[in-house]
Parts: sequence; structure tokens; C-alpha cells
Amino acid sequence: MDGAAPMARIDGETLAWQGKPVLRDVRLELRAGERLVLLGRSGAGKSTLIGALRERLETGRGGPRVALVPQDHGLVPQLSVHLNAWMGRLDDHGTAYNLANLVRPFARERRAVAPWLDRVGLAGLDRRAVETLSGGQRQRTALARALFRGGDVALADEPVSAVDPAHGAALLDALGERFPTVVLALHDTAAALRLASRVVGLRGGGVAFDKSVAEISDDEIAALYRR
Repeated sequence: MDGAAPMARIDGETLAWQGKPVLRDVRLELRAGERLVLLGRSGAGKSTLIGALRERLETGRGGPRVALVPQDHGLVPQLSVHLNAWMGRLDDHGTAYNLANLVRPFARERRAVAPWLDRVGLAGLDRRAVETLSGGQRQRTALARALFRGGDVALADEPVSAVDPAHGAALLDALGERFPTVVLALHDTAAALRLASRVVGLRGGGVAFDKSVAEISDDEIAALYRR
């Protein structure tokens, strides 16, 4: 990477989830243009680390534009697929505009969102309530919201866990094409190694390794998942 300042830095901190320490002595920098993938067993702290990076990226005004794909999707079940995806740009408009579009979606907003619904495989489902969707379709809706939002950085926490590997690979590619910098928490190590420029492995309440893909051994990855 060049000598530019990192987009986000965590310097020897303890990171907590709901007041309970999860990761200790974390030292990590995120730089523009990176494809950073977090690996580790469930409960290793991937979501906690993504949350910490989000806090640092969104601190202050004039920072990078961040799109989030949370593990719980963060959708409004009673609203349509279109409106949930469109809400990725709520902060681009004023309150009056947003309320009017929520009551009766504007044609221009439908046209703007439609290509992204198509990109994630939800074409024709724009008027369906999210609460009627399958788990995989809800996950795709959350991805469409992030893609529609666009920006400088995507933070995605297990964004394709509910879809099959082939479709998951295409969806991850869409994130990589849309965002210059991407941070992903994944369980799929094959997908991680295909996408990542850098991998952070989490185990035992800390960072087990932080390396470029070329430097990582199969044994190091396997050790993350041993009991």
C-alpha cells in the first residue's frame, strides 16, 4: 500500500460486545483499496471487529461513505423489497422526501433501485413484503440495499451464508465491483482466499494472524477452526 493514512485504525484496544470483552490487544489498520476478510469460528469476534471498524470509519463529518450488510440483515419486515433496498440512501434526502416516498414510492426511485435488485436476483419481487421472503432472499435484499447505497467502503458480515456457493460467489463479486474497499466476515475459506488481498484470523480472544493471502498457510487457516 502507499503512504496514505489508514482509513481506520485500532491500536492495542480491547473490543467488547454488549459490555463483555471479546477481543483483546487488537492492532489493525484498514487502508483504501484493500479486500480484507475476517476468518474464525462463530463467536470468535468477527462481528465485533466489523462493528469497531464501522465506528471508526463513521466518526466525524466528511469521512468515507460506508455501506453495511449486517448479519441480521437489518430489514423492515413489513415494507417491500424495493423500499428496504431504497433505504440505503435515506440519508441522501430530507425527511419530507423520505416520508413521501415511503407512502407512495416515486417512479424515479423504482427505476434507480431496479438494476440492483436484478443484480442480486430479486427482479420481479420489488413489491413483495420482506416478511414473506426466504432467508436467502432477505440476505439478497440487504445486499441490494448496500449496492444501491454505494460508497467508499462495504462492511459485510456473513453476507452470503444463506445462498448456494455459486450464487454467493457472484454476489461477493458484485460487492467487490461496487466498492473500492471491502471488509467481509466469512466462514467460507475458499471464497475468502479467492477474494481477499489480506486475511485476519481470529481465535482465542485475539488476532491469530494478519497476513496477505500469499503469506497464509493452510495449517494457519485450519488452526482457526480447531477446538
